[in-house]
Amino acid sequence: MKTEPKLYIISGPSGAGKSTLCKKLLEQYPNIIFSVSYTTRKPRSFETEGKNYFFINQEEFVLGIKKNRWLEWAKVHDNYYGTCANFVKSLLDKKNNILFDIDTQGAEQIIRTYSDAVTIFIMPPSGAELENRLKKRKTDNIKIIKKRLGNAVKEIEKKNMYSYVIINDNLDKAFEKLCAIINKKKKV
Repeated sequence: MKTEPKLYIISGPSGAGKSTLCKKLLEQYPNIIFSVSYTTRKPRSFETEGKNYFFINQEEFVLGIKKNRWLEWAKVHDNYYGTCANFVKSLLDKKNNILFDIDTQGAEQIIRTYSDAVTIFIMPPSGAELENRLKKRKTDNIKIIKKRLGNAVKEIEKKNMYSYVIINDNLDKAFEKLCAIINKKKKV
C-alpha cells in the first residue's frame, strides 16, 4: 500500500536555525523537494535565484495576491513572501514530498488547505542566543535585527499550533530529532 505524499512545514524565528536544518534535511532525504518561496526582499550575496527564493517586485507579488496565485502568503519584516499554489499542486500530483521553510502566517494558511501536513517549529534556546545568532550572521543591520527579535516573540507564541517543537540548542541533536520525525512520517 502506497501512502500519500507528505507536506513538511518547518517554521521558527529568524536565527533559530531552520534554514540550516532544512538544508541538511534535503541532503539526507533526496525524495523530499524544497518549495522555493517567492519574495519581494532583496537577495543576500550568497542567495541564488530559483534555489533560495524567486525574487520579484512588490507590484508583481500584489498582482499574484489578486489573481489567487499563492497557496500562502504573508508580509514579514516589511517584505512579502509566498508559495505558488500551482507549483505545490503539480508536485503533489506527481506524488512528491514537499518541504516548506515558512513563517507561522504561511503555515496557518497551508494547514487550512492541507490539514495532514507535518508541522515542526524550531525554537532557539533563548532570546539572548537568538540575538547573538542574528548579529553573528551579519546579514542585517541593527534596526532589522531588532524587528526580527520583536517578530520572534509573536512567532514563538504560535508554537503550540505545531505538531512538533524542536529546541535548537545543538545543531546535531536538533537534526537527529528532525530526522526522527521525518522517519516516523515519511512516505514508504
